[in-house]
Amino acid sequence: MTSPYDIDEIFPQDSTGPVRLPRRQAGNSPQGLAVTLLADYTLRSRAWLPSAAIVALLAEAGVSQAGARTAISRLARRGVLESHRQGRRSFYRLTPAAAAFLVVGGCAIVSPVGTRPWDEQWTLIAFSLPQEEGALRRGLRGQLRWMGYAPLYDGLWISPHDLSEKAKSRLAELALGTLTVFRARHVDLDAASRRNPLDAWDTGDISRQYESFIRQWSVTAPRAAAGQIAGPEAVRARTEVMDTYRRLPILDPQLPARLLPPGWLREPARELFTAVYDGLARAAEDHVRSVAGRYAEGQIAGLGAHTVADLATGFS
Repeated sequence: MTSPYDIDEIFPQDSTGPVRLPRRQAGNSPQGLAVTLLADYTLRSRAWLPSAAIVALLAEAGVSQAGARTAISRLARRGVLESHRQGRRSFYRLTPAAAAFLVVGGCAIVSPVGTRPWDEQWTLIAFSLPQEEGALRRGLRGQLRWMGYAPLYDGLWISPHDLSEKAKSRLAELALGTLTVFRARHVDLDAASRRNPLDAWDTGDISRQYESFIRQWSVTAPRAAAGQIAGPEAVRARTEVMDTYRRLPILDPQLPARLLPPGWLREPARELFTAVYDGLARAAEDHVRSVAGRYAEGQIAGLGAHTVADLATGFS
């Protein structure tokens, strides 16, 4: 059975869509860093950045010039970036499709978890696809993971939450004739071989991911609050904390509180992320403006660091 924690991308791939965001790899890939960088300072306005400025900013994050240029080129081929030339200079920005996708994804990643009482009903999605439909199977699993489902068995995925109208529409678009959705209450059998719905998630592993995040960033938050981080370090830290944190809400299935072990670190991790991300916003924005202006021979309109609150509301 495929582990629900082998997630190599934050957004599900859709081969028929206009944009394919890069896979989320172990560590921070050049393409992933480039997308985060542009999203963090241009998502609201889709401002044009000189390619040389993007390369310089990625170099400060440890990406070679060749690696940065390759990443930009690949993102353009994927439909994530679009380009134009002004004299001898090349400029890039997020495409409308990529920006829209990132706004939705950003909102999902940073929005607080609802506190509605659980009705003890589970949503089950059962499907059967032949082995030769490997691409369709991977696509469906990616969508289900994105919606917070996990595999109780290979073809039976579950969630404690009801199926939203948006999720229903997305599943209907896949046009699968072998997919069934229903809501049911779990009956606990006193048998050694039983499989509890909670077994679909490794809550111990998710808890360790939260602990690791808190250990890594707990020192940065007070330094950011004290104004001790500036320049390239501010941009690098802000990019890395976003690239690190955004995996956690996808791994966390947002189970009802009564199903979670005590001391669940979801909210402490979110508060720490907000403290670092928002605390570095001004210093990071100043440095990005400085680098971009150096290569554009003047200030670029529309550059600005958004906050977690901006992302949570979708900039509305």
